[in-house]
This record gives sequence, structure tokens and C-alpha cells, in this order.
Amino acid sequence: MKIGEKIFENYTYVMAIINLTPDSFYASSRATEDDVLFRVERAILEGASLIDIGAQSTRPGYVEVSAEEEISRFEGAIAKIKRNFGVPLSVDTYFSKSAKAALELGADMINDVWGLTSDGDMADIIASRGASVCIMHNAEKKLEGDVFPPVIDFLRRSADIARRAGIAADRICVDGGIGFAKDREQNFALLEGYERLKEVGYPLLLGTSRKSLFGGRAEDRLPATLQSTRLAARKGVLFVRVHDVAENVQAIREVYGD
Repeated sequence: MKIGEKIFENYTYVMAIINLTPDSFYASSRATEDDVLFRVERAILEGASLIDIGAQSTRPGYVEVSAEEEISRFEGAIAKIKRNFGVPLSVDTYFSKSAKAALELGADMINDVWGLTSDGDMADIIASRGASVCIMHNAEKKLEGDVFPPVIDFLRRSADIARRAGIAADRICVDGGIGFAKDREQNFALLEGYERLKEVGYPLLLGTSRKSLFGGRAEDRLPATLQSTRLAARKGVLFVRVHDVAENVQAIREVYGD
């Protein structure tokens, strides 16, 4: 897969989460424009291959903020990051207005938790800038029964939206959406069989970092997160999106024998 000018293949790469929000579920992931450069530099030094910034929490029970509020939160941070670092930069948003602003500021990828289905202009905006996209599964109502048929169908349809808009095939990855529209049992079933999503035909991204499926407090979920990262590496997942860069980089190295 290509993001910006970098090609990602044949490994499991770490995407570092940096949230420009006051309400993300894991407080240690929250950053401000004032300290974002320090946070990005630390992530890169610890082994992150790309950065994902978000200006709106999508934790359970979140209160949606507008595209204008998202833009006001991330515009200064994106400008600073692109001036100071060459690392590929992803922006987590499902608003095309926010995506357009982020891409114009130099972002390389849009990470859409509604898989190009929430905003009808999203795919065209991404295509017009020659950018990359991460398509995540989501649904208005919780899934019932076996999660794989509806998740795979959703991802295929969303990838078709991307291709019809003109997004290059080598700039698409897909995410099964663990923690979104699924109960705990379904989340674990999806995680255990995550390689089945390769049927969609695009590289995979896994996002399990410190999520509630692991139980307990977010602060205590690192060991379970690392287990899921090792599993992802064994299954050939291309990206893991995580809060704790150094620990996850080490877990991946253990699997690959680096």
C-alpha cells in the first residue's frame, strides 16, 4: 500500500494514535497543538511508521462535534507536523469538509470510521487529492450472529465506492471495525479470524488498542493489546493502530524475529 510517497508491504507497521480531543476514552492519547510535535517526535523515535490524528472522539456515547470544530482542532497541528516531519499522516474523520481541509494542509490519508458511507462526497474528495484511505466497517445497529458476512460485504461495497470515485487500488486498506456495532463475543470472533477479511482484496488495519472488549480499565489493557498485535503480525495484518508505540513495535519484532 502507498501512503504519501511511502510504500508499505510485507510487514506489520505501527500507526500511532494522537487525539486532539478533550474526551477520547484513553486520556494518555490526548494531545494539544502545543505538545503535538513532541508527541509525534516521540512516536517516530519509538518506531511508528505513520501517525493518525483525530479531532473527534468516537468512543461509546460520544457527542459529535461539527466539521468546523474538527478543522479548528487539527489545522494548526497538521501544519506543524508537515513542516517538521516527513512521516505519512492520516486524519481520522467521516466529514468530507474536514477531509478536504486536512488533505489541503498536507495529510496523506483519511481514516473513515464509516467507510465512505456517511458522507457522499468523501470518496470524491480523497480521489481528487490522490490520497489514501482506510475504510472501516460500521453500522447503525449492532450486528447479529456471524459478523463476517456483513463485515466483508460492507467493506467490499465501500471499496467499490472508493474505486468508482477514482481512488487507486494501492491506496486503500480496510479495517473490520472492532468495537463498532458488535458485542464482545463478536469482537473476539472477528479478531480471531481477522485474516478472513483479506477476501475483500486489500491490506488490513487492526484497531484494538486498549479497547473495552479486553475488560477492566483502559489503563490496564496494554497486555491484551500486545497479544492482539502479535496475533495481527502472525496473520499478516499490514497496520496496527495503537496508543503505545514502543511496546507494540517490540511485540511485532518478536513475531518477525527482528
